[in-house]
This record gives sequence, C-alpha cells and structure tokens, in this order.
Amino acid sequence: MKVQILFFHPTMENSKINRGFVNILPNHENLTFRSIYDEYPNGFIDVPREKKLLAENEAIFFQHPFYWYSCPPMMKQWIDSVLELGWAYGKGGTALQGKIWKQIISSAGSGKAYTAEGFHKHTMTEFLLPFKRTAELCNMEYHEPFLIQGAQGLGKDQVDDLKSQYQKLILEFCTGRINGKR
Repeated sequence: MKVQILFFHPTMENSKINRGFVNILPNHENLTFRSIYDEYPNGFIDVPREKKLLAENEAIFFQHPFYWYSCPPMMKQWIDSVLELGWAYGKGGTALQGKIWKQIISSAGSGKAYTAEGFHKHTMTEFLLPFKRTAELCNMEYHEPFLIQGAQGLGKDQVDDLKSQYQKLILEFCTGRINGKR
C-alpha cells in the first residue's frame, strides 16, 4: 500500500517530539514523507500537484500537533484548497474514494485532560469530528488517530515505546498488513 505522510508543523525546530518521530521514519519504497510547511514556505499551495500526489497513494496520513483544538493553519488551508467540490466530494467528486485518512497527532495535554471530566471537558474524538466528517464526505476510510498525548511530559521509555508503535503502524500500512479500521 502506498502511503503519503503530509506533515504540518509550523515550528518544527521547537518540537522535540515531532522531530524525534520524523527522524525514525522507516525507509520503505511505499512511503513518501512531505513537510508541507517546508514545501510551501510562502503559503501558496500547488493544488494540481497536491491532487496528483494524492491520486498516487492509497493511504494519506496527516501528521500534526493539536493546535487550539484543531490543526495548524496550513493544514486547514491545504484541506480548503485541495479537497475541492467535484474532485474530492459532491457530484463527480470521487478522486479520494476508498483511500485511507489517518492522523498522527501530538498534544501537550494528556489523555486524561481530553475527557468529559478533564481539563478540556471533551474527548479527543469529539474535537476531531470535523476531520472524520471531512474524510467521510470525501468517501475516504477514516481510521482512528495515532495519538501522542502529554508530549512534553513523557519520559524516555514512554517516547521510545510510542516511536516503536509509530514505526510499526507505518510499516503495517506500507506492507498492506492493516486489517480493518484502527
């Protein structure tokens, strides 16, 4: 399965967690990693190019930090620009049908903070509903996100365990060993 990781991080140089995860990406012929902020430093997204690259992959991973209960601004801009009516959804919009949508999300808040009783008063699933609906609207197969929560307070062993899970997840997709939604 061909996998494209679209990485959205406006301040990568300040992110120990994301930098660490990106540095251990497996080298696999079916994996393409793209840092969108690096590719479009002026903020102008090449929509025809993005559509072409999406068409070449079966699974699209959106890797990003969780910003103000959402995604970084360029990811929102990318979604608004690339997922066009008549191409990604709506009448004639079948270009992404059957492709997998998966997010890899880092958050400063812990998993406990993202509960009804926690600091944020809502679950991560509730905050991510707009992304799930976007994937569904585009007839994509939405997979539950891979979460790196409480990122700033994780110990070395916890980070190493998450890195191992991250590598395994990506390799499972690249080698086609994913069965059902995760």
